[in-house]
Amino acid sequence: MSVIEMKPVRDRILDAAVEHYYAEGIRAVSADKLIAAAHVSKVTFYRHFPSKNDLIAAYLEVRAEDERAAVTAKRAELDGDPAAVLEWYAQVVGTASCTPGFRGCPFINAAAEIADVDHPGHAIITRHRAWLTEQARQLLDELGVAHAAARAEQVMMLRDGAMVSGYIGNDATQVAADLTRGARAIIGR
Repeated sequence: MSVIEMKPVRDRILDAAVEHYYAEGIRAVSADKLIAAAHVSKVTFYRHFPSKNDLIAAYLEVRAEDERAAVTAKRAELDGDPAAVLEWYAQVVGTASCTPGFRGCPFINAAAEIADVDHPGHAIITRHRAWLTEQARQLLDELGVAHAAARAEQVMMLRDGAMVSGYIGNDATQVAADLTRGARAIIGR
């Protein structure tokens, strides 16, 4: 049995979806491509994910869980230092957005591809965005920033722009520095 085949089937399918949906776009990737990449049969594939929408929702949930885990862990590690958490996030965005294979925020990309607000993935995108914005609001509130909710929305918009800036080829250090400077200007620090 190969290493690939030792991994649970559902995980193999999700791993293939994470790789291909992000790199190529959700709508561009066929079930057949994911079946081949996961080394499963069609019957097995559809037993785990009866529809493409089910797989898209699971893919988005995996991406959301990964980001939530990273942010939650860093907040716990830097407990009591909200500025350090924000600085860390700016560095992560700056570095990630300039790495080979970076294609932007997977949630923004998915939102652009999922026009139907009743699609199960749309709710995951909305929920994750609200969670991430709430994390920013809490950190800004801890820093004593006035109008923390409005400022958090502005910081999120700046984050989105930083991801695009890195994606189109700007330097990681510069993207992180610009994001940090922009966020400081927004929050008055």
